[in-house]
Amino acid sequence: MIKKILYVLSLCIAATVAGGCSKLHERVLDETSSTGSTEKEVAEGLIAPVYAILPGLFQHTRYFALQQISTDQAILPYRGGTDWGDNGIYISLHRHETTSADPNVRNVWNNLTQGISRSILAINALPSSTDPNALLFLAEARGMRAYYNLLCLDLFGIAFQKDDPKTNSVILRGNDAIEYIKSELLAIEPIVRDDTGPGRITKAAVWGLLARLHLQSAVYRDIYGSSFSFTADDMDKVIQYCDQIINSGKFVLSPEYFEIFDDANHTNKELIFAVDQRADLNGHNRMAYFSLSGDQFPLAAYPGANGTDGPGITSDFYQTWEQAYAPNDPAEMDGRFFKRNLDTTITCIPGDDFHIDRGILRGQQYGLIRTGGAFETCPNGDKKVGKLYNNTRNRPDLPVFFTENIDFTVSGSNYNNGYRVEKYEFSRGSVSGRNFGEHDIIILRLADIYLMRAEARLRKGGGETEALADVNTIRAARTARVVPPALTEMNLDLLYRERGFELYWENVRRTDMIRFGKYEGTWTEKTNADPQKRIFPIPQNAIDGASNLPDYLVQNPGY
Repeated sequence: MIKKILYVLSLCIAATVAGGCSKLHERVLDETSSTGSTEKEVAEGLIAPVYAILPGLFQHTRYFALQQISTDQAILPYRGGTDWGDNGIYISLHRHETTSADPNVRNVWNNLTQGISRSILAINALPSSTDPNALLFLAEARGMRAYYNLLCLDLFGIAFQKDDPKTNSVILRGNDAIEYIKSELLAIEPIVRDDTGPGRITKAAVWGLLARLHLQSAVYRDIYGSSFSFTADDMDKVIQYCDQIINSGKFVLSPEYFEIFDDANHTNKELIFAVDQRADLNGHNRMAYFSLSGDQFPLAAYPGANGTDGPGITSDFYQTWEQAYAPNDPAEMDGRFFKRNLDTTITCIPGDDFHIDRGILRGQQYGLIRTGGAFETCPNGDKKVGKLYNNTRNRPDLPVFFTENIDFTVSGSNYNNGYRVEKYEFSRGSVSGRNFGEHDIIILRLADIYLMRAEARLRKGGGETEALADVNTIRAARTARVVPPALTEMNLDLLYRERGFELYWENVRRTDMIRFGKYEGTWTEKTNADPQKRIFPIPQNAIDGASNLPDYLVQNPGY
């Protein structure tokens, strides 16, 4: 008989949320199984669900919404007066007026607590496994528990410490949370491998998360502070861990910037840690179609696979590009801004050769022309391409022409508001056109490591020359098309701008804005300067679920 431990999870926090982590009871139902499962299958069946949380967490309306739409980079207004209205939750998120009932906040909380719960399940079950990989999987489960807790700390100001399934989680804040997460990552560093990524926790992923934790520690110790005290010790640790990644020689900056976000990016040498979305892992395509027009159809094989007219970039963020490269067009100066894939002078193209443009999309858009639910063809069978109109929005008189400015009002909104972002490739391997995307969603990559090291050098003091070299190393590596010119000076303001150029749309902007003291600023419709909005409210249903434990879950100030 092969031993197999099966658990039932009983939750006291967010009783309607599967996998809440604050109080988790486990009951052994059966320790024997004659199902024929091997020890290998049992061990893999314990670790796989730990990682399986990530695709849901990184959906467009979850972690992305909290990290990007709350900032000066992304905005999701009404479309056509009704689309994306959703009771105003996205506008409230952008204005820093989110409430504890916000479904996006609740969904992210649920994802994270479920991830912690699944990690605890694996941590308690794997020691009984005789599979040769059990020790490795145990370390990875601890690493993922630390990662989910790091996100909880960043978003909600708390972390959950729990090992014994029969006890309540201990809620940690501030330095206690930092030290707990750090200790977990350091404990697994000698055990995890360096060749299982980027979809799993590796040594480099541990080093990268430790660097990120030390860089953010000043914020986490005093989340509402008027300024942050970045210690020399923390900055030395950031530099140390970044050095270890860079000097490992395992990672390479990509010459073509947008290849980092292609379908085939799982093997891209710049990726360190990512959400593995290869076809057999039930990934999604939402990051690719989220921002596109409803009349942009990126795949010739799928006339029903279009965009959703979701978020655009703010004028505020766009202007940072304009100001950096004036009087030149940023598209002509920096290959990270835009990549032209479609020649607008042609009228016919083989379907297999059609690729949508990438990067920040401005002005009139061109693409496959659809009539009556099918793509028009040329006499030779090629697909007809040309200027696009808002036919799917019942506005055939309105060209798909993206404008810089965005109107927040219901009456003034239209589908053209805001420049759009097509950073991740619209999966060409998808079996449905929109679902089952194959691009890994990036959590950590090498360019961020160089930028973190540069920032640590600046914050420590006296490291301007080395920081400048780090930034210019990234710029000089993008040789495939337009090489960004080398910078001649470096300071924190320039580094912040550079992080925006390199990492836009990659779920780091809110965290960056807080750390650089920019989150209380004014942009578009956002004027709220309350520092208590740096972290999000704990969902009310989670607090209600813990009502039998007085003062166990306390709402964050300001909500």
